[in-house]
Amino acid sequence: MGNLITSCTYSPDPKTENNPYLGFIYTSFQERATFISHGNTARLAKERGDLKLAQICGFIASDEKHHETAYTKIVEKLFEIDPDRTVLALADMMKKKISMPAHLIFDGRDDNLFEHYSSVAQRIGVYTAKDYADILEFLVARWNVEKLTGLSGEGCSAQDFVCGLPARIRRLEERAQARVKQTSIVPFSWIFYRKLIV
Repeated sequence: MGNLITSCTYSPDPKTENNPYLGFIYTSFQERATFISHGNTARLAKERGDLKLAQICGFIASDEKHHETAYTKIVEKLFEIDPDRTVLALADMMKKKISMPAHLIFDGRDDNLFEHYSSVAQRIGVYTAKDYADILEFLVARWNVEKLTGLSGEGCSAQDFVCGLPARIRRLEERAQARVKQTSIVPFSWIFYRKLIV
């Protein structure tokens, strides 16, 4: 458990390069993702009769939503005052792919813990590739990225890339689902080595 806690508190580099544009875009996406995943966990807990867990996860989801609102408003303002640089930052961040901080999670035993956890989360609907595409689509609409004008040539290319990316992610996800790998059973240390299908 100590390894798990240590790895969760470690702050990995989210590839924002100490750039506030990248940082605020990353946190806008990440806070919406955690809002969605905690909300879905709350729903699943409630469906299975664990009302306390549902309440805790619902509270966390609500908190994440407040964070998301603040960060998306900051990026909205960046788009108002510096649309070219902001759309370039958005495209850059999406090319790097937004990774959740837990991608480095390690329990001292399973070198593929995050991959296994992500597989379970995808399978049961806590956080899915569809959610990733939905978040990007939501942010593109929220920030009116499609309607930006007066961009440089590079900015226009970034705009086209970002606006077309949600559909591309959905197509890739559909193909991936069509050739889903055979499942395996993996024990998870933090739930007393209970074996789950991944």
